Amino acid sequence: MQNKGKLFTFFCLYIAQTIPMSFFSTVLPVIMRQQHFSLETIGMLQFLKLPWVLKFLWSPAIDRSSQSLGDYKRWIFSSEIIYAVVILAISFLDFQISPYWVIALVVFSFIASATQDIATDALAVISFDRKNKSLVNSMQSMGSFAGAMVGGGLLLLLYHQLGWSSLLPFLALFVVIALVPLLFFKDKDGTLVQQKEIPKASPNDLLGFFKQEGIWKQIVFLALYYAGAIGTLSMVKPMLVDHGYGMKEIGIMSGIVGTSVGCVASLGGGFVIRKLSRYRARVVFAIPVLLSAIYFYLLATELPINTATLHLGITLLWGSYGMATIVVYTTAMDCVRQGYEGTDFTIQTVITHLSGMFMAAGAGKLASSFGYSGLFLVEAIVGAVSLVYIVAAFRQQAEYENITR
Repeated sequence: MQNKGKLFTFFCLYIAQTIPMSFFSTVLPVIMRQQHFSLETIGMLQFLKLPWVLKFLWSPAIDRSSQSLGDYKRWIFSSEIIYAVVILAISFLDFQISPYWVIALVVFSFIASATQDIATDALAVISFDRKNKSLVNSMQSMGSFAGAMVGGGLLLLLYHQLGWSSLLPFLALFVVIALVPLLFFKDKDGTLVQQKEIPKASPNDLLGFFKQEGIWKQIVFLALYYAGAIGTLSMVKPMLVDHGYGMKEIGIMSGIVGTSVGCVASLGGGFVIRKLSRYRARVVFAIPVLLSAIYFYLLATELPINTATLHLGITLLWGSYGMATIVVYTTAMDCVRQGYEGTDFTIQTVITHLSGMFMAAGAGKLASSFGYSGLFLVEAIVGAVSLVYIVAAFRQQAEYENITR
């Protein structure tokens, strides 16, 4: 029962991060295009999420100043309140009159949410034992998928009904309300108090992660594991457009069906990993990633393309992606140094973000040069390489886990 309360707390914290971010990331390009901004300028909005790539730079400060539950709560509450206040401030601005002020405040809000994420991740690492880490990662993944669905779907519809100034105050209020479960989050047995010596700040706060024994196996794993799905995910919507599907149909297929499947798959994945060894989980969930790439290759070359076959492919793709996120997050929690939980987890998530960004950017070039079939073939090859790498690199870990289980 206590674990259920903790899991609900983390779900609220993760979804509170994601909904405003997803809303701003979705609505700003639409508004800017309606106001005749150039495509080049709209393309620069990709840099809005830069704080989430650079957040590892200030993650050591959070680890250094956090030795108890109260310390983590202060970081989470303060950053989330700032997040809400900035969202509220944006509601008073007219994008048509002050577009760059709005964008600057959105970036600042993303810095606040990234800071909350560091502290939340660190607290999640120390709040759950090895067996239950996959469950809190299910909450993280579900929060991300559900937040993307609400922020990029439902709120977009409400925006057209309510407008900017009426919707954002409610969004700010939601961010504050999502903090309420954290008020009741207790450390009854004192296990969240970390008695640690804090050395002088140094580059080793960050570089020490890369000096851990065997850590480069994990780094390569992080770079490869998503790659077999990210390129496909980034090109599914353009492919649907090319086959005559409209915005509403694409929104249902990808924005509702896809994210819903990802949300459910991430929940189920958490329970599956709880039963399996880490090695088996890596292998088992790498297989659907490979199969989804193969399916889309066949879809582009052999199979008929219709609503049914596309729904099947999108379900397989988002389901495999949802399960893969749990493996990535759970193994990342296993690879943190004591006292540097926020820093090391953040570094690993940044590695996956950068890998995904490069893969998504390369996917467009591959699809343009070799067609969708060429892209999906490359994705299948990457998925196969990832699977072979896992078997080769982590076989010894599997033997150790079998002994200790």
